[in-house]
Amino acid sequence: MLGLLRLAVIRTALAAALTLSAGVAAAHAHPHVWITATSELVYGPDGALTGVRHSWAFDDMFSTYALQGIETKQKGVYTREELAPLAQTNVESLKEFAFFTFAKAEGKKQKFNDPVDYYLDHNNGVLTLHFFLPLKAPVKSRELAVEVFDPSYFIDFTFADKDPVKLAGAPAGCAFKFERPNDGTATAQRMSEDNFLSGDNSNYGAMFANKIEVKCP
Repeated sequence: MLGLLRLAVIRTALAAALTLSAGVAAAHAHPHVWITATSELVYGPDGALTGVRHSWAFDDMFSTYALQGIETKQKGVYTREELAPLAQTNVESLKEFAFFTFAKAEGKKQKFNDPVDYYLDHNNGVLTLHFFLPLKAPVKSRELAVEVFDPSYFIDFTFADKDPVKLAGAPAGCAFKFERPNDGTATAQRMSEDNFLSGDNSNYGAMFANKIEVKCP
């Protein structure tokens, strides 16, 4: 019954599926949705970080489920307009999960406003969500850290092989380092299993965080 309920929710929206699975310990053991991501850190003219622009390409199975029931003028072709209600459902639901994006400026946590400029597109069977996530207050910082992950590990975020991260409008001299999750190492796997077995599942997915570190002069 639980599997059927989860399937029904997945057909409706990504974040709703997470809500359903959040209380299920078994769901924390491995992901059920896979996302290939790229992220762009966007700076204003004054050199302050204004937010993060994400593009999240969903796996084939999730894309197929999410599109069920959507009416289109041309079979198999989905326009931005036709996908707009689904895009809105997704971005509105992301707030409950902190947008899977966690930022710190010189060690101080930063908060985000709701996503803007969002839309979905569909190409070669893949559904991709694009949106800009603005900071509540733009921040100037010599050291900035951004992590992208799902704390419950219901969703696996894998960044694209080519140009996974970019800086847009960053001040001269700023440079970033991108670190993928250590998911393949014995140490990370052992720590994850220990946390899961001990019942400490609240931030299980942090073991698989994608980390962006920016340093500016």
